[in-house]
Amino acid sequence: MTMRMAIAGGGLGGLTLARILHLQGIDAVVYEREAGRSARAQGGSLDLHPESGQRALADAGLADRFRSEARPEGEEHRILDPAGRTLVHHRPPPGSFSGRPEIDRSALRDLLLDSLPRDTVAWRHRVVAVTPRPEGGFVLTLDGGDSADCDVLIGADGARSVVRSLLTDAELSSVATLVELSISDADRRHPDLAELVGPGNLWCVGVNQILAAQRLGDGSIRVGITLRADGRHLDAYRGKRALLDVFDGWDPGLTALIEAGDAPPKPRRIEVMPAGTRWAHQPGVTLIGDAAHLMPPVGEGANQAMLDAAELAAELAGSRADPEPAIQAYEEAMFARILPIAEMSARVQAMMLSCTAADDIVRFFTPQPTEPAPAN
Repeated sequence: MTMRMAIAGGGLGGLTLARILHLQGIDAVVYEREAGRSARAQGGSLDLHPESGQRALADAGLADRFRSEARPEGEEHRILDPAGRTLVHHRPPPGSFSGRPEIDRSALRDLLLDSLPRDTVAWRHRVVAVTPRPEGGFVLTLDGGDSADCDVLIGADGARSVVRSLLTDAELSSVATLVELSISDADRRHPDLAELVGPGNLWCVGVNQILAAQRLGDGSIRVGITLRADGRHLDAYRGKRALLDVFDGWDPGLTALIEAGDAPPKPRRIEVMPAGTRWAHQPGVTLIGDAAHLMPPVGEGANQAMLDAAELAAELAGSRADPEPAIQAYEEAMFARILPIAEMSARVQAMMLSCTAADDIVRFFTPQPTEPAPAN
């Protein structure tokens, strides 16, 4: 009998898992809430790390396509203070893919979708409840009232995972507020801001607040404002005037990034799971990505989700007759790998919103001289 495998969530982790399983001859259905690949904007760009995101794409047979889509120049990174003075300026070697080249989330998702059989993703199928079956496996209740059965279920359904409740009652905590804006066609409409941001990422670091911007492959600029979680309602950040008041006293050339936004700001909470979250193995179900280890957005989330997918797929491919040893092996390795990364991400998040953030971040990004070897 063919084992029915379901993946809840068609983000980068879920699609990477489906792709690598497909290469191994293992079919899976991806249940995705969105209406289609272009139903909504996918966010900004990602720097894919060689040891995680790029490794997963290599396992997926997509390394060459990634190189054709990625932007190594997007790795350029500048950090300024509120007066506009440059604190750090990192430039990657021209055309080099040896570091962490940027790729737009939408381009990466399209790359993965194009690599899958057309019927792999069930669009408009959000999993809203999961019920274990007495004989094993699960019944998935889908938005709209439909249902589906599966023998193995992988929760790749993000921060608000429905599948997670089968394994852990870990609670999310809010660590920051993120407010996003977008500036389209920046080179033509706002050349000064295009030059300010450059081809990569810009961070303007103040006390307990960061104004960041990044260039996307379509020529737009994505602006992100990170503030400490202070209990204020999100509505307090839905107007540009309120945000400009937050950055009162900053160089007008920097706050122009807020004024140039095409639409009203979009605020949301940044939430995390407790670092070190584990669960006791349950037959036929596991989690990857944000569903398993929601961390602050400091560069590891998508990379680790894709690596989760690659490692789980490898385990499942090596244990086709019985998925339980494969899932258990994946979980134990994932718990050990994620703990130090989650702890590091929490430290970086706290550092970025501290009173001494500028000095701390400069030290973080400045290579430290090595101690000379003692003379014999």
